[in-house]
Amino acid sequence: MKIAVVGSGYVGLVTGACFADMGNDVWCIDIDKKKIDDLKKGIVPIYEPGLDEMVKKNYADGRLRFTTDLKEGISEALFAFIAVGTPPEEDGSADLQHVLKVAGEIGRIMEKYLIVIDKSTVPVGTAEKVRAAVKAELVKRGRTDLEFDIVSNPEFLKEGDAIEDFLRPDRIIIGTDNVRTAELMRELYSAFVRQGDRVIVMDIPSAEMTKYAANAMLATRISFMNELSYLCEKTGADIESVRMGIGSDSRIGRAFLYAGVGYGGSCFPKDVKALIHTSKQLGHGLKILTAVEDVNRWQRERFVEKVVERFGNNVKGMTFAVWGLAFKPNTDDMREAPSVDIIDELRKKGARFRAYDPIAVETARAIIGDEAISYEKKNYDVLEGADALFIVTEWHHFRKPDFDKMKSLLKNPIIFDGRNLYDPASMKENGFEYYCIGRVQRN
Repeated sequence: MKIAVVGSGYVGLVTGACFADMGNDVWCIDIDKKKIDDLKKGIVPIYEPGLDEMVKKNYADGRLRFTTDLKEGISEALFAFIAVGTPPEEDGSADLQHVLKVAGEIGRIMEKYLIVIDKSTVPVGTAEKVRAAVKAELVKRGRTDLEFDIVSNPEFLKEGDAIEDFLRPDRIIIGTDNVRTAELMRELYSAFVRQGDRVIVMDIPSAEMTKYAANAMLATRISFMNELSYLCEKTGADIESVRMGIGSDSRIGRAFLYAGVGYGGSCFPKDVKALIHTSKQLGHGLKILTAVEDVNRWQRERFVEKVVERFGNNVKGMTFAVWGLAFKPNTDDMREAPSVDIIDELRKKGARFRAYDPIAVETARAIIGDEAISYEKKNYDVLEGADALFIVTEWHHFRKPDFDKMKSLLKNPIIFDGRNLYDPASMKENGFEYYCIGRVQRN
C-alpha cells in the first residue's frame, strides 16, 4: 500500500519504518531539511532500540523514502498520517498549530481520494478541525469534487519498546464515521494483527478520548503507588510487598504499580495536563487527575527532602553521583525527566553533580547544561569521592553492580534509590545507608 507519514519524529519515524518493514511503499515527510538529509545518510535522530537498523534496511531496499516535499510524498498515497508534535501550551492545552497547518497543506495539494489520519495525540474535536482545514483549502481551489476521509488512529508506543509495540500491538484503535474507510484501515493493519479482535473501530471522538484516557489511567496508577509509598514509610509497611499483593489480583494486575520518583516523558505529563484543561473548559475540573499531577510533582520534592533530611539543608560544596538521566530506560528522552528537577533543586542549594547515562548524556547536556555538573562515560566513574549516589533511572546494568567497588569509591556508602532496585536488608548487610521509596531497613 502507498503511505505518507508527515512528521519524522519519534511517532512518525517508527510508524513509517514499521509499515515499510511489512512491504508497504512509505514516504516520510518533514520540513526539517537536515533531518531528512541525515535520514537519507542513515543517521537516525532519536534513540529507539531496533529503529536504526530498520530504517537503514528499508531505505536501502527502496520501501522507505524521505522528502521535504509534501506533494511528492502524498502524490500516490492512499493513506496520509499526520504525526507532527502537539506540545503543551502554558495552560496545559495541546498546541494544534502544526497538525492544522499540515491539514491545510494537504488540502492545497491533494489531487485524488485520500484518507487523512491523525496519529498525533490530539484532544477530542481535533479530527473535525482537521476535516474543516482540508475542506477549506479544497473550496478555495474549487476542487470540492475531491473526496477524502478523516480517521483518528492514536498511537500506543512505549519509548524503548516502540518497535515491538507497533509490530505486535495490544490493540489498534480506528476512529471513523465511514464503513468503507474502516475496512481500508483494517486492511492496512492486517499484517500486524492475526487476531481481528485487536482492531477496534469506534466513532472519532471516542478514539481521540481513548488515547488520553489510557495514558491518564497509567499515570494514575503510578501516582497512586507513589502516594501509598509515603504511607508505607510512615507505618513500616513495604511498598514492594503491597505491590505484589494487589498486583496478583486479576482485576488490578501488576503493570505500572512501581513506586519511584514519578513519571515523565513526552506522553503522560502532557496528556494528563491536556485532559485537565479540556475538563476545565467544559466547566468540570477532573479532581482525580489534578491529584495525580500534584502527587507526581510532590514525589520529586520528596526525593530532595530525603537528601536534605540526611545531610541538612546546607549541601553547598557536596558532590552527588547520579545514575540515570533519561525519564526511563532505553531512551534518550529527557522531557519531564525527574532527574532534571532533582538536580536543579539541589544545585540551587549549592550541590555539585557527576552524572552517567548510557544514552541520554547529550540530550541532558542540552537541557540541564554544564553548570556544577560533569558527565561521565562509565557508571563507576561518577562515584569516586561522591557524598552519595542517586539512582534515578532503572537501566538494567544498575541492577547487579559491584557493591564492594561502589563502597570503595564513594566518600560515604550512601545510596538514594528512586527506583527501588535493591533489597534494603541486603544493602544494610553490605554496609550501605540505603534510602528508597516506600521501603524500610528492618533489623
